[in-house]
Amino acid sequence: MGDAGEGLIDADARIQERMEELALSRAKGRKQAVKNPEQLRQLESLKLARAAAARQLAATSHEQRKTQLNAALKDLDKLIKTAQVAADA
Repeated sequence: MGDAGEGLIDADARIQERMEELALSRAKGRKQAVKNPEQLRQLESLKLARAAAARQLAATSHEQRKTQLNAALKDLDKLIKTAQVAADA
């Protein structure tokens, strides 16, 4: 049977490694935001608009309005995809 202290040391090492990975991913995320903050704001705005349209769709019972909202969601999805490609470039 192993020593209980060894398990704690291993767990502590794994936690430290994970914290370092998170710090690196945050640093990369900040560098991307600095590239073009306007594109990032536009992308976030589109995502918020999509969430609002999805909430409206869930709340409506009128078929014509559902059709309009579904079309808006498709358009927003296309715009979000385009904005993501532009932000990654």
